[in-house]
Amino acid sequence: MDTMKKSGLIIKIALLYTSFVLVCVAKECTNTPTQLASHTFRYDLLQSKNETLKTELFSHYHLTPTDDAAWSSLLPRKMLREEEDEFGWTMLYRKFKDSNSSGNFLKDVSLHDVRLDPESFHWRAQQTNLEYLLMLDVDGLAWSFRKEAGLDAPGNYYGGWERPDSELRGHFVGHYLSATAYMWASTHNDTLKAKMSALVSALSECQQKVGTGYLSAFPSSFFDRFEAIKPVWAPYYTIHKILAGLVDQYKLAGNSQALKMATGMADYFYVRVRNVIRNYSVERHWLSLNEETGGMNDVLYQLYSITGDSKYLLLAHLFDKPCFLGVLAIQADDISGFHSNTHIPIVIGSQQRYEITGDPLHKEISMFFMDIVNASHSYATGGTSVTEFWQDPKRMATTLQNENEESCTTYNMLKVSRNLFRWTKEVSYADYYERALTNGVLGIQRGTQPGLMIYMLPLGKGVSKAVTYHGWGTPYDAFWCCYGTGIESFSKLGDSIYFQEDGESPALYVTQYISSLLDWKSSGLLLSQKVKPVVSWDPYMRVTFSFSSSKGGMGKETTLNLRIPVWTNSVGAKVSLNGQSLKVPASGNFLSIKQNWKSGDQLTMELPLSIRTEAIKDDRQEYSSLHAILYGPYLLAGHTSRDWSITTQGKAGKWINPIPETHNSHLVTFSQQSGNISYVLSNSNQTITMTVSPESGTQDAVAATFRLMTDDSKPRISGPEELIGSLVMIEPFDFPGMVVTQATDSSLTVKDSSATAKEASYFRLIPGIDGKPGSVSLRLESKKGCYVYSDQTVKPGMKLRLVCDSDVTDEKFKEAASFSIKTGTHQYNPMSFVMSGTQRNFVLSPLFSLRDELYNVYFSVQT
Repeated sequence: MDTMKKSGLIIKIALLYTSFVLVCVAKECTNTPTQLASHTFRYDLLQSKNETLKTELFSHYHLTPTDDAAWSSLLPRKMLREEEDEFGWTMLYRKFKDSNSSGNFLKDVSLHDVRLDPESFHWRAQQTNLEYLLMLDVDGLAWSFRKEAGLDAPGNYYGGWERPDSELRGHFVGHYLSATAYMWASTHNDTLKAKMSALVSALSECQQKVGTGYLSAFPSSFFDRFEAIKPVWAPYYTIHKILAGLVDQYKLAGNSQALKMATGMADYFYVRVRNVIRNYSVERHWLSLNEETGGMNDVLYQLYSITGDSKYLLLAHLFDKPCFLGVLAIQADDISGFHSNTHIPIVIGSQQRYEITGDPLHKEISMFFMDIVNASHSYATGGTSVTEFWQDPKRMATTLQNENEESCTTYNMLKVSRNLFRWTKEVSYADYYERALTNGVLGIQRGTQPGLMIYMLPLGKGVSKAVTYHGWGTPYDAFWCCYGTGIESFSKLGDSIYFQEDGESPALYVTQYISSLLDWKSSGLLLSQKVKPVVSWDPYMRVTFSFSSSKGGMGKETTLNLRIPVWTNSVGAKVSLNGQSLKVPASGNFLSIKQNWKSGDQLTMELPLSIRTEAIKDDRQEYSSLHAILYGPYLLAGHTSRDWSITTQGKAGKWINPIPETHNSHLVTFSQQSGNISYVLSNSNQTITMTVSPESGTQDAVAATFRLMTDDSKPRISGPEELIGSLVMIEPFDFPGMVVTQATDSSLTVKDSSATAKEASYFRLIPGIDGKPGSVSLRLESKKGCYVYSDQTVKPGMKLRLVCDSDVTDEKFKEAASFSIKTGTHQYNPMSFVMSGTQRNFVLSPLFSLRDELYNVYFSVQT
């Protein structure tokens, strides 16, 4: 076949796809059997030695076709004669190249110009992630790449999905390149800059050694299998991550070596895909796309926009997945059964296509996609998917379990909504971004422990982030897909706070209320945003913007646009500029302030927060009462010690009340030492027992925390020792409204305080009868000589009991009836509430703040 015919064939493919037409009779758009699309299942299967199971599952690899005539027949067909192809493609390419498709899109504010406030929890999350990125070793990350290239590989390889026998090895390294580029832009940390530059250089050596442009941690034979429609674990998924990482290194860190490497890789795969089409058919190529390919279309469109090389535009088209985008093009909510994180990146790539080509169909596709996911397939967190897949629309109630909301999907849905906001300036997309970031991203870290993240966010009854299938990962032996997107998310927390609009009178859009400092270059000013930490007892989000001159800057007339979120009541909102009140528009709009800003200007906002309930997305009558509870943008979860829900009635304000700030000072933990082991009093199934001292943030820490309630007026104390001598009732942390009391067998149990005899639940907190400094004893007030007593030999799980009329001079008795008292091993979050119901009460805390505690997100609410 001569060069002209080859060119004509490629041109024909591009043109046919441009109008969403394929000449095949029926195409697949499937990931069946569905288990194989799951990263979790695929990893477990490949590690398994059950060859019979492997053979059975892989024998059905991509064998279920999907008839797409239902949508393709509704789309315009553009059939060109062979001789028209080359001219047609040339004209089409010139149109793309010469077009100004960006129109009035808002522009990103560079991460280099935004710094998070060190007092904010966003900064703490970013800093935790920075520590993790710095922990990882260049030799460990490059190990499999060097081995594959035939180079010496010093150091040790990493485990988990980066092991040398994992077919997905190398994917995390690509994410690491992106994350470090984002993080360096966000912090300008010199140590990180040196590390990421060294990794790019190490990978460049591997690419040069191979000599074809190919760069990966696995052999190119994986693509032979991919192109032959034989089992292989998503090689293009990994290639996308590496390509995207190199492009980000170029765009954010100015690394020209990285761009050269990326174009070399793209050139290599352009030849591979062209050969598949030339030697087989375009249908064969479309068929292979049923294996996950990540965002190949997205990164290739980016490469085209950087280089202007038309072959990257064509290759990007060939990674748009027509049988999926076609469903969206005719606005059919038919995504059920699709592997979520395989297909969201394809939509993001389609968005890039719209920005480059101006094709309005691709704008409509992503808008419709966002609508159906948000309306029919998402949870109150803003996240989507169950066990990595989309289920039937508006049937979310029966999907609640331990394996909801894959973290990767939230990361990608944020990209979709971010692009839509840039195009439309619609507040709803910024509201969504806030919800998903706050409730679906911030909570996937385990506190401030670097390198500990989760894969799935559980949303069922009595669930915990610690007891999912994967649980918490580890820094060096996990490297799941959600680790990769996780390190990216926490590296770019400042990238969607502000957007800008150019023109004679520039404008700034403030879309997220996150404490930060912006170098607002177009105005010549520094803008400081301070968000006062939100608390339950002060129902306002309070934001202050302060202006000062930047270095060499000078002010000019610009417009500041402030989002008035949909969750606030604009009637009660207050905004003032230099003490002068401004009129606040209705919720869901921007407040626009146009003036010549100057150093010293100060703008304050008070946005009312309220408790509200939100029904789960399920249109079946039997689930109509299932609701989540939100406080402004924050999703609240109920602490629970088991799989129990709650039924409540009436308006939320009647059965949800803020926990006063002073309550934290009354939280205590009682402990005893036995040999080298420290034991604590714990509420176990409403019986008070002894257990080994727990780690902070765990369910055991919750169970070991009690609130001392006093009749005398002591709203705030500096420490629990101030309560010595007081008459107290003892309330378990996660059983508000219940108290510790004497059972009939002298053990200690937890009962509803309204139904408990007062004399059985009042204790006098006295100095420890063992006489040791700082110790306390609990003496039953109604009967003299009765003390809370462990045993002379403390054991885990043993019940505490009341012992009366004992010889208080006995040293062993004194020790067993004396405890150390300290601040509770758990605390109420500042946004905590008490929820009252017909079965029991719950402490509600923001979902993102929870770690290993058991919780419920949805409750039965009868209005």
